[in-house]
Amino acid sequence: MKVSIITVVFNGESTIKDCIESVLGQTYPGIEYIIVDGKSTDSTVEIVKSYGSRIAHFVSEKDRGIYDAMNKGIALATGDVVGILNADDFYAHPNVIQKIVQAMGNADAVYGDLVYVDAQNTDQIKRYWQSGSYERKKFLYGWMPPHPTFFLKNASYKALGGYRLDLGTAADYELMLRMLYVHRLNVNYLPDIVTIMRAGGASNKAVSNQVKANQNDRLAWQLNQIKPFWFTLWLKPIRKILQFINRPK
Repeated sequence: MKVSIITVVFNGESTIKDCIESVLGQTYPGIEYIIVDGKSTDSTVEIVKSYGSRIAHFVSEKDRGIYDAMNKGIALATGDVVGILNADDFYAHPNVIQKIVQAMGNADAVYGDLVYVDAQNTDQIKRYWQSGSYERKKFLYGWMPPHPTFFLKNASYKALGGYRLDLGTAADYELMLRMLYVHRLNVNYLPDIVTIMRAGGASNKAVSNQVKANQNDRLAWQLNQIKPFWFTLWLKPIRKILQFINRPK
C-alpha cells in the first residue's frame, strides 16, 4: 500500500526541517512525500530543495490559503492513502505510517491520538487529545477525530471531494464530518499517539476565536443538510478542556 504524505507550508523555516525529517525517517518504505509551499519569502524553499529527490513533488506558488494548498497536494497524490502533516507538526515516532497501514485494513480511513507541545520546547506537553474508538453518533455530541492524525483513502477524495475553501478553519471538520458521518465511510481507530503538534500553529487559531469557529461549524452541518442537537456545536469546544488535564500514560 502506497501512502502519500502532504505537507503545506508558508514561511516555515523554523519548523519545516523537523517535519520533513519525521516523514523521511519513517520505517515504512512506500511513502510518497509531497510539499506544497505558498511562495515563502524566508529560507523554506531552500530547505525543502536541499532534500532533492527524496521529496516526490514540490510546488511553490501563491495559493488561496492552507486548504487550497492541501487540495493541490491531494491532486498530485498517487498513493492509496493520503495523510496531511502540516509544517508545524511531526510524527510521534518512526513507525507511525507502518502502524497506520496496519490499522487501515479494509477501512476507508484511520485516525489516532494527538499531542500538543510547547512551540519552543517540544518536550513540554500542553494538551493530549485521546480520540477514543469510533462511533458515528459521537459527532452529535461534539466529537471529531484530530485532523493531523486523519488518513483517508485517495479514492474517497476523488469520489467525494476535498476541502471547501469557504469554511475557514472548519474546513477540516467539514471534510471529516462529510466523509464519516454523511457518507458513512468505514474508519478504524489507532490507539497510539500519531502526531505531535506545536501549539499556536494555523490550525490552533480557532481556540482564540471560538465564536467564528462555531459559526463555521454550524455552516458545515447546514451544507451537509444535517440538523444536530442544539448543544452539539457547543460541546465541541467544551471537549477541549479535558485535553489540558489528561496526559499520556
